[in-house]
Amino acid sequence: MTRPADSHCPYCALQCAMTLTPVPAVPEPVEGTAAATPPATAPVTIAGRDFPTNRGGLCKKGWTSAELLRAPSRLGAPLLRGADGALHEASWDEALDLVATRLRGIRSAHGADAVGVFGGGGLTNEKAYLLGKFARLALGTSRIDYNGRFCMSSAAAAGNRAFGIDRGLPFPLEDLDGASTILLLGTNVAETMPPFIGHLSGAQAAGGLVVVDPRRTATARLTDDGKGLHVQPAPGTDLALLLGLIHVVIAERLVDEAYVATRTVGFDRLRRSVASWWPERVQSVTGVAALTLRRLARRLASGEGAFILTGRGVEQHVDGTDTATAAINLALLLGLPGRAGSGYGTLTGQGNGQGGREHGQKCDQLPGYRKIVDPDARAHVARVWGVDPDVIPGPGVPAVELLQSFGRPGGVRALMVHGSNLVVSSPNVEAVRAGLERLDLLVVCDFFLSETAAVADVVLPITQWAEEEGTMTNLEGRVIRRRRAITPPAGVRDELWILAELARRLECTAAFDTDPEWAFEELRLASEGGIADYSGIDYAMLDRGEAAYWPYPRGSVGTPRLFADRFAHPDGLARLVAVAVRESARRRPGDGELTLVTGRLLEHYQSGAQTRRVPELLDAQPEALASLHPATADRLGIADGDDLEVVNHRGAVRVRARLTTDIRPDAVFLPFHYGDEQAANLLTSDAVDPISSMPEFKTNVVRVIRLAGDVGDARLTEAGVPA
Repeated sequence: MTRPADSHCPYCALQCAMTLTPVPAVPEPVEGTAAATPPATAPVTIAGRDFPTNRGGLCKKGWTSAELLRAPSRLGAPLLRGADGALHEASWDEALDLVATRLRGIRSAHGADAVGVFGGGGLTNEKAYLLGKFARLALGTSRIDYNGRFCMSSAAAAGNRAFGIDRGLPFPLEDLDGASTILLLGTNVAETMPPFIGHLSGAQAAGGLVVVDPRRTATARLTDDGKGLHVQPAPGTDLALLLGLIHVVIAERLVDEAYVATRTVGFDRLRRSVASWWPERVQSVTGVAALTLRRLARRLASGEGAFILTGRGVEQHVDGTDTATAAINLALLLGLPGRAGSGYGTLTGQGNGQGGREHGQKCDQLPGYRKIVDPDARAHVARVWGVDPDVIPGPGVPAVELLQSFGRPGGVRALMVHGSNLVVSSPNVEAVRAGLERLDLLVVCDFFLSETAAVADVVLPITQWAEEEGTMTNLEGRVIRRRRAITPPAGVRDELWILAELARRLECTAAFDTDPEWAFEELRLASEGGIADYSGIDYAMLDRGEAAYWPYPRGSVGTPRLFADRFAHPDGLARLVAVAVRESARRRPGDGELTLVTGRLLEHYQSGAQTRRVPELLDAQPEALASLHPATADRLGIADGDDLEVVNHRGAVRVRARLTTDIRPDAVFLPFHYGDEQAANLLTSDAVDPISSMPEFKTNVVRVIRLAGDVGDARLTEAGVPA
């Protein structure tokens, strides 16, 4: 292929638009002559493309993303683990025949639920849809969930119970441009999705950008020079902070009474629930001054053009659903959702984190965001699939429970992994590693030999973003086209082909096809009438550049903005849900202990399985560093660059110290992009939120110990393993 292709970045949910231009292959030079030009590093060149989310801009990751397509460590053939314990190349028939035979044997011996499937928020809508169909029909298992459980589940649960629907941003991102006040809670957009910050300039100019984060991040620094306010609460106290803001809004009569009376229910109970959270009490819990709390509440209520946006920093907790709910309560009291120029939203992280949770990867859902326990939903999807509804298994178990069942009696004994790196991204990683070792069969589809692929029994090499067609759904709920720019290497296969081939070998009579448009057409039918209705969207309209925001019922024009007239509950009203701080939710640090905060770096993405293979990104951030406040370091006898061990009862991480005043003295920060002994999730808890099943990623108690000896060079090679 030689024509440019308009597509989107393979990383975050901003889904920045880009144009991919194939680089002509350079012929091999004739013997005895020199090539006129050296071979290109990447098979395509990348140019930013004008699009509402990124306006032609890209971040470092986007500009360098083409390097992944021909990275030296890219897998080029299936790998099977031999009797010698090593992985060896095999043919596709050999690999798929083995997988099918082993799956049939495990199902026969232990039942269908002994086979599990773990998906990812980076899969296209077509792949996510067919993966759910494959699990439930070809495998007959209920044991499917995905890594979005670690990302968006608390925000989704809060949105569903308050609004009756879960769409990250219920308005186009461009609506932020006219805001006078934007409250960002627990999100570092300046590093996680840099082009996003262009939409904050209006609030900055009005002095109304407010960033709540225990670290002074790049996003927090956007409030400097009178452009806003950085609020720096103690880690794990976001819920108390929000309850205090609600208290002030009610006590100072800042509530939009007409909106609350006509568009919500539950105000009286909410009012009683926050009565004890006066500003001075909140100050004693969070460290945020009472005066700051009052000032912020008044700013949010001062007029038109206010938005409240949440991110993983306030959601990845055992009380994450309640914290996100409190943020929604605050927005509803101020009359923001559904009002022109104002609103509430949550920032989806993974590239298809929105679409990936709508069409069947979650353990409790069928396509269209339908509940798997709903008889009408089961009947509708069964008609599309051409099966009896009773054939479709019931609800499975969420991700952490699924991981904990590996190799246990009655648990999962074979696992297929698509688009996830469990050995780095899961909570309590050491327990997950042990569980993977107990499996009878581990099959991983990946581009590279990730930390999870490295321990698999079968590794299946797959196509990358520029080599495939499909759709994604960005953080606004806008469905967009991913387009193929180049032909994939000969030895790799698309996951749609893999699922179709395995379904055939497993003698599944349901239809599977390798054509992504075929998959999308069936997805449209399966989603029709559901909460996430895609039935009015097709490839032709997307190829014409038409904006397509779900719900988009057949014959409609889509829904760029939700809640203008009603919410998605049957009575059209939003729910104000009273929530409370649970003192038992997490253990507080004792003497000599700190709170571990985890998060992202500008140069890396998720588990780092891709970005650690891009030399420019790796050179910029070659290893994990533990960020400590100088006062804390002085107390612990630690100097900048010292070798450290960050430990708790779950594990130990070996890193170097980085001293900075950008973090509170009671905390230590670790990025979560690294593997092996630098995996931050060795220290994180697999305790979960009782509503969303979100693990406690953000606040775990640790000790930081200076090591006398040299921990060795922790720098990573392009292959992603210690040098």
